[in-house]
Amino acid sequence: MKATNLNVNDTKCLIAYFSRAGNNYVGGNIVNLTVGNTEVVAKMIREMTGGDMCHIEPVKEYPADYTETTEVAQKELRANARPKLTLHLESMASYDVIFLGHPNWWGTMPMPVCTFLEEYDFSGKTIAPFCTHEESGTGRSVADIKKMCPQSTILDGLAIRGGDVKNAQDVVAGWLRDIGMTTKK
Repeated sequence: MKATNLNVNDTKCLIAYFSRAGNNYVGGNIVNLTVGNTEVVAKMIREMTGGDMCHIEPVKEYPADYTETTEVAQKELRANARPKLTLHLESMASYDVIFLGHPNWWGTMPMPVCTFLEEYDFSGKTIAPFCTHEESGTGRSVADIKKMCPQSTILDGLAIRGGDVKNAQDVVAGWLRDIGMTTKK
């Protein structure tokens, strides 16, 4: 879905994202990232929109090892877990558009993102999902967001391969145009 020409200069935006630095799978290899891929994209969106940033972080950190993290993430998904978060916004009321970012873990968003979505009232809000991945695009995450936020407008999601995020400025700017968001001046 495309927004109706929301000018980010007239719209209060929040860029809420879950990202994991450290041991990650990128381009077929396990590499150590100083900044997680989703955070790189979130910062690009921040630069282009001027929105506020909110890093969705679980109280209990994921293991440093990539494989161990995938195992924990799979267990959380199977249990439909809701990990506790370190940060809590006082209110979502002042935001019109929420850019919601996450890596694709097991075909959808990590469970801390679900915790975030259930913690606030997104009724009447516009949610613009973005996702980093290596082979699986957005998976079913956009459909899952629609189920969790039925009173929100969910825009078309952006999926960027993790290995491509550092050079994704044009892709991000094009997505913002495609979803009807004009960038800040």
